[in-house]
Amino acid sequence: MDNILSDFMNDLILRIDGPLHFRFIFQPLVAVWFAFRDGRRDARKGYPPYGWAVLTDRAHRQFLIQSGWKGISKVFVVAIVLDLVYQIIALRTFHLLGALIVAVFLALLPYVLLRGPMNRLMRSRVRRRP
Repeated sequence: MDNILSDFMNDLILRIDGPLHFRFIFQPLVAVWFAFRDGRRDARKGYPPYGWAVLTDRAHRQFLIQSGWKGISKVFVVAIVLDLVYQIIALRTFHLLGALIVAVFLALLPYVLLRGPMNRLMRSRVRRRP
């Protein structure tokens, strides 16, 4: 198990400088843009901040998760595909679990962490308008 984890960490470090390294900048930026878009929409509709609502609002949790998945699914799938392409080019093999982990960090995590704060920021801007 230690060998697998060690190999994964080494491969992860190699991904930063290897082929397709632009995705480490581009994919989080796209996820941030989607978080901004969806957070603004949530603010206009009067929804609570996303991450907090997913954790605390049991009645609407399924709707919120579906809404979030609808917003980020394409970016997440592209992140997986690009990492698999990288693995085939650079490592001459592929590991789906590694691609999923990288996609979570590059696409899903920035989206989930920023959708709620974007909602709050937009809600404060909406309140200031006369």
